[in-house]
Amino acid sequence: METLTNGVLTIEVSSHGAELCSIRKGRTEYLWQADPAFWKRHSPVLFPIVGSLWNGKYRVGDKEYEMSQHGFARDMDFTLVSKTDNEIWYRLESCGETLARYPYTFVLEIGYRLDGNRVEVLWKVSNPSDSDMYFQIGAHPAFYYPDFDPQTEDRGYFLLERQASALSERQEDSPSVGNNIQTGDIFLYDLISGKGCADPDTKYEIPARIPLDTHTFDRDALIFEDSQVGKVTLLTKDGTPWLALSFDAPLVGLWSPVGKNAPFVCIEPWYGRCDRAGFEGDFSQKDRIQHLGPHRSFNSVYTIEIY
Repeated sequence: METLTNGVLTIEVSSHGAELCSIRKGRTEYLWQADPAFWKRHSPVLFPIVGSLWNGKYRVGDKEYEMSQHGFARDMDFTLVSKTDNEIWYRLESCGETLARYPYTFVLEIGYRLDGNRVEVLWKVSNPSDSDMYFQIGAHPAFYYPDFDPQTEDRGYFLLERQASALSERQEDSPSVGNNIQTGDIFLYDLISGKGCADPDTKYEIPARIPLDTHTFDRDALIFEDSQVGKVTLLTKDGTPWLALSFDAPLVGLWSPVGKNAPFVCIEPWYGRCDRAGFEGDFSQKDRIQHLGPHRSFNSVYTIEIY
């Protein structure tokens, strides 16, 4: 476990999965501490898939492969590449073990940087080969609810804000009431369907300010697609900002374990998602797949802000 601190925040990162395992401000821990009674992880990085495959299998050309939910990177040991006072980087490279499950050579680099009250999470995926590469990558950080009381139903609120690109496409037909929020602003989400896969053709409406309680996730994760959301703020029960994630990812999932009255909630920026129910096509045709040409790289960052 490696530790970074800047006088405001202290984080801990494990080489196993290059997983962020702690975010502390003073004596307050914000990141879920992986009690297996609820969920045994803190903030796994999802690669080379996000979510589940239909029947746990996928096809590349005429060959079929199996892979468990969210891919293998979260369960592999990364190499520590560099560490400074406020930044740390890890690397995972393809090998015989990965090629047996995922027939693409890759270099996955994961970094964490402290900047005041913010943690920047950085990803770089490189394709060192002479062939095209297809992949997905996503985040799965879990955060304690503020003032959690298992004897009550209320958990606080989520506040959704639109990405700048999505906001600019909307008609200015309602007055602004804050950063990227409009009166009566409605977002669309879809749900998990059979075998852990999605039903993206069925959409549900939800307001920008989402009350959180013991029943919010009775139907599993809420999935927001099409770059609708660029920031999610977790608010206390009285509406005070507690923490926020900002990102450019085209999807974000919101989740807490179904029926467990868990003390945490996940905010998950994704470049990809689970298969749509019934999908049996080539991996390159999977919904929300990312493509890298030969010797190209993909870079992304999302930010966790602690208030």
